[in-house]
Amino acid sequence: MPEASGGDVEFSPTEWVREQTQKVLATGTTEGIEIQGSPIVLLTLRGARTGKRRYTPVMRVEHGGRYAVVASKGGADEHPVWYHNIVAHPEISLQDGEVTRDFTARIAEGAEREEWWERAVAAFPAYAEYQKKTTRTIPLFVLDPR
Repeated sequence: MPEASGGDVEFSPTEWVREQTQKVLATGTTEGIEIQGSPIVLLTLRGARTGKRRYTPVMRVEHGGRYAVVASKGGADEHPVWYHNIVAHPEISLQDGEVTRDFTARIAEGAEREEWWERAVAAFPAYAEYQKKTTRTIPLFVLDPR
């Protein structure tokens, strides 16, 4: 389970994100925690500017033991803050249920992105609507085990 103590931790200023994160940390699992009826996983990453540990709940996009992370920000025209954190520090941890594993994130492109995008939309159909709301191509990170 990710550690929640220490001065190098910075929780989200967004209340619902902070509440979900604290629930995962308190219970030791992502089981039963959802966004709009879909399961989440919890990312642990480093802040791009501060280097502080950050927790980010995101939709669970998994296939065959591999994961992808979609930087949708609900279809906003800018990337979520955590996108910049991953670009700056691609070594992240992902907690799914009670299991936490280390990964290196990279932006998927071409056919690989399309394959993972289909999986992401199947896991969380709102992603298709989010893409229609913005002119940016929503970034999708594939996570390679470390």
